[in-house]
Amino acid sequence: MARAAGVSRATVSRVINGIRNVDPAIQETVKKAIAATGYVPNQAARSLVTRRTGAIALVVSGAGDESGEDPFPGQVFADPFFGRVAGGIVGFLRPRGVHPILMFAETAETRAQVLAYLRQGNADGAVLVSTNADDPLPRLLVEAGLPAVLFARPPEPLPISYVDVQHRAGAKLAADHLVARGCKRIATISGPMAVPASQERLAGFRDAMAVHGQPYIPWVEGSFTYPSGEAAMERLLAEHPDIDGVFVANDVMAQAALVVLRHHGRRVPEDVAVVGFDDSSAALACRPPLTTIRHPVEDMAAEMARLLLAHIEEPERQATSVIFEPALVIRESA
Repeated sequence: MARAAGVSRATVSRVINGIRNVDPAIQETVKKAIAATGYVPNQAARSLVTRRTGAIALVVSGAGDESGEDPFPGQVFADPFFGRVAGGIVGFLRPRGVHPILMFAETAETRAQVLAYLRQGNADGAVLVSTNADDPLPRLLVEAGLPAVLFARPPEPLPISYVDVQHRAGAKLAADHLVARGCKRIATISGPMAVPASQERLAGFRDAMAVHGQPYIPWVEGSFTYPSGEAAMERLLAEHPDIDGVFVANDVMAQAALVVLRHHGRRVPEDVAVVGFDDSSAALACRPPLTTIRHPVEDMAAEMARLLLAHIEEPERQATSVIFEPALVIRESA
């Protein structure tokens, strides 16, 4: 390779490893030689020099069944949210030659496996999607001094970088839109109260409705799943048959709510207007198409990956937070 480029082996090594003190013209010559010869760097040898694996762990963590019988991975793959997170991370990492390794950490045993995997240097760091407020993994990563970035604000104060969306602001957009449509008897289906995002969306919606002069909002808790959305909508109709507007804390539950409303002969949006949250693929699968709050998951996931690579490059880099703005996406359901 060095002979083909007409430079020293050290120069080729610096170009391949992304070291910056190489003349741009020489870099271009080396890159052309790489392309012409089909050269592929020896990753094992490269790792010895850079102390990098070229891989990061994408960890989905939560409070699963400690017996190991809970089908946690199946729940993850059934939720379009996690596909959007993975897509955003892969889209950012692929052009940079970095590969994600999917890991699950729903029990004490699997959390220990993730920590051991990272400590042994099998991946350079972790991006973590945690599904429960009681998840100890963020704290364990900080205590171990391992590079990591979270999706969503940690449930306890920790010196760890994270990305999030303004959940309260998104819920306010939903409340304002329903009120502007003329809805007078508005209810909401929240996510699980163990999840901080659910707490924020519910609080933001209640606060906004109070400003609009509606201090009491009927509320049923769901679990961000289709069956829970069905059950919650059935309960709302049974207990509050006169409702004319519903804010549902994610699109999957909203999709189920629309089916229940149709089953009971309620027209959407003429009889009951429905607003979701996420702007996931479920929103377009709804009938009618779902008005929702855009949660820029792909952009947030890409930012997670960017932050993690920055922390890997600069281990002493301070923790930071990046907060994204939600947006109202108006379709036919409200």
